[in-house]
Amino acid sequence: MTIRTILVDDESLAIQGLKLRLEPHEDVEIVETCQNGREAIRAIKTHKPDLVFLDIQMPGFDGFSVVQGTMDVEPPLFVFVTAYSDHALKAFEAQAVDYIVKPVDEQRLADALDRVRQRLADKRQAQEAERLREVLAEVAPDAMQHFDAGEDDAPAANRFEKLINIKDRGQIFRVDVDSIERIDAAGDYMCIYTADNSLILRETMKDLEKRLDPRNFQRVHRSTIVNLSQVRQVKPHTNGECFLVLESGAQVKVSRSYRDVVARFVH
Repeated sequence: MTIRTILVDDESLAIQGLKLRLEPHEDVEIVETCQNGREAIRAIKTHKPDLVFLDIQMPGFDGFSVVQGTMDVEPPLFVFVTAYSDHALKAFEAQAVDYIVKPVDEQRLADALDRVRQRLADKRQAQEAERLREVLAEVAPDAMQHFDAGEDDAPAANRFEKLINIKDRGQIFRVDVDSIERIDAAGDYMCIYTADNSLILRETMKDLEKRLDPRNFQRVHRSTIVNLSQVRQVKPHTNGECFLVLESGAQVKVSRSYRDVVARFVH
């Protein structure tokens, strides 16, 4: 899978430096470089790249204006590369895949490219599924019904979040979903617990559930979601209730209305 890429920065040395750091990544093909926002918008619409490394502060059109200027076409993935860290929140609000602060660290760049590869793989898999759906609808409508039913019964993992961006205490935390131990609800706020941190996310339980793979995350109480892979023990309690003991040692009560979740652990 070749990642067709455009580099955008008003400093030619910055473009050269990024080129050098991208050379070891053989799947990255640089199709164009641009030194201002107007050039970038034209190049994106002409080349239709997979990925754009985009500086934020440029004369004329800044990086966010470039993103806005490509909304009338299918936009590429954007990774912001900038000397300033104070634009991080706005970058994630602009749906950037990642945000790298100059000088560019090689490992940080490699991590960003891994996220790009995953996003592109998910996108292409979804496109293949859509093409198959169109063909089935035309030549075998009965098979199409089974295809849709199968999708509902076994949701593909790529439909769910792998990383969640959380703004807490004025900082942006990128949380690996697999590291989440449990989630407690308090109105429209979620308390996200990992092994070494607890963060507050402003989102409803209902919306957050849609973003998490139900094969790994299950509600065990009206206000609690648990990562099933973090469960190490089930302790029976009175009235048909029980407690789940998690890897951290935390205990979470499972209410009777959710006790079917426990059946996964007691065969």
